[in-house]
Amino acid sequence: MGCLGNILWFVFGGFLQGLGWTLAGALWCLTIVGIPVGMQCFKFAKLAFFPFGKEVRYGGGAGSLLLNILWLVVSGLPLAASSAVLGAVLCITIIGIPFGRQCFKLAKLALMPFGAEVVGI
Repeated sequence: MGCLGNILWFVFGGFLQGLGWTLAGALWCLTIVGIPVGMQCFKFAKLAFFPFGKEVRYGGGAGSLLLNILWLVVSGLPLAASSAVLGAVLCITIIGIPFGRQCFKLAKLALMPFGAEVVGI
């Protein structure tokens, strides 16, 4: 399901999810202080484009917590809300449930991106 799921995901909504992360990363990179945050956004944009076959592991310390709070206020809520709404719409049909689960994975990541690591299954 990984390759086919990624292709279908990209065509039917993953492209827009990835563009959201890319736009957030580009806006963060406009300032020198925001470049590390923007680079993290670009890393997660790759996940948003092709999420099947990948897992997110959460960890981190006090620095991650502070960055997550700043991120949530500035950029996290719009990305999380759009992913959650799209996930709920996709879960209405049985065929859309695997895609809705990927949206929920991205919504959780949009709330807490720092200290998270993307690993292949």
